Amino acid sequence: MAEASSDSAQRMCAMPERAKLHLAMIVCQLGFAGNHIILKIALNMGISLLVFPVYRNIVALVALVPFAYFLEKKDRPPVSASLLLQFFFLGLIGLTCNQEFYYLGLDNTSATFASASENSVPAITFLMAAIFGMEQVHLKRKDGIAKVLGTVSTVAGSLVITLYKGPTLFGSNLQSHQSYFLGTSWTLGCIYLIGHCLCWSSWIIIQIPLLKKYPARLSIATYAYFFSILQYLVIAAVFERNSQAWIVNSTDEFLTIFYTGLVASAMTYAIQIYVIDKAGPLFVSVYLPLQTLLVAIIEAIALDEEFYLGGIIGAIFIVIGLYLVVWGKGEERKLDEETPSVSENDSNGVISSSNGSIIQPLLATSSD
Repeated sequence: MAEASSDSAQRMCAMPERAKLHLAMIVCQLGFAGNHIILKIALNMGISLLVFPVYRNIVALVALVPFAYFLEKKDRPPVSASLLLQFFFLGLIGLTCNQEFYYLGLDNTSATFASASENSVPAITFLMAAIFGMEQVHLKRKDGIAKVLGTVSTVAGSLVITLYKGPTLFGSNLQSHQSYFLGTSWTLGCIYLIGHCLCWSSWIIIQIPLLKKYPARLSIATYAYFFSILQYLVIAAVFERNSQAWIVNSTDEFLTIFYTGLVASAMTYAIQIYVIDKAGPLFVSVYLPLQTLLVAIIEAIALDEEFYLGGIIGAIFIVIGLYLVVWGKGEERKLDEETPSVSENDSNGVISSSNGSIIQPLLATSSD
């Protein structure tokens, strides 16, 4: 038994670095896919949308604290009142609001559509960064055109998913006569998911200047989780009238809390930090659609979910938009390596400029 374990470890060590990164991202997306499905089942069971995040974030915080403390001991600068205020708002936007929008969106739609909507985060992040002067767009270069087209495609896909249902393509309720436009509940769920993606992108944008003053990612996440727990405790104390909601009634509920906090938050966070450090944020971005594919397969089998033409068309537009933005960012990097960076608007149509990539679905722990 020991020899088999030793052989397995040796094979893992002998695996090429690139293969390890691909394997890590597959495991990461499996973790996220399982999170969507498990949360959908938990919502169907009637978990509290205000109490559950408290327990989930406590598990994530407990898992992150030792790594943040020991791994970033030398990188962590002193914490000021100003930094604590920024950590508070990071937790409010990137975790509390973000998670609540996600739970409400998932509760009113499906795990597949919730996952598909998250493919829009890189494009939304790019758009917000361009608006705030943190990202460059060369309108007369192919990379700039690709990023703009990708953003437009993502917006179009989000509108299709929100406004148009279309016929059922497969599922348990194939009907010949049905409304092709979405009901109020589904449309509201899609709007919540858009809010979720906006919060996720804001979480990324806020961290860019914050990391320059406090270059310790794990510690930032730890503070954000701490403040989010406090925020959720206050909100739940005011709005959750059912005292029984605080009681974990079954093993299934306990495992859901454990999985979402440890696997979908802490583990996937650590994997993404490792991969981004080794291969860059674009490598992480291109794996986002795999999560949606895995969720669609699992949901169709486990939950007998119906799939509509409008949702599939919208998801295709969003994925196309994702890859256009990612490809454009990759081309921009190549061109910037060949030519000096531009700091002001120039004749090539640069809207704004910034060094470094912000198209990062890093810290996806904030979302699901």
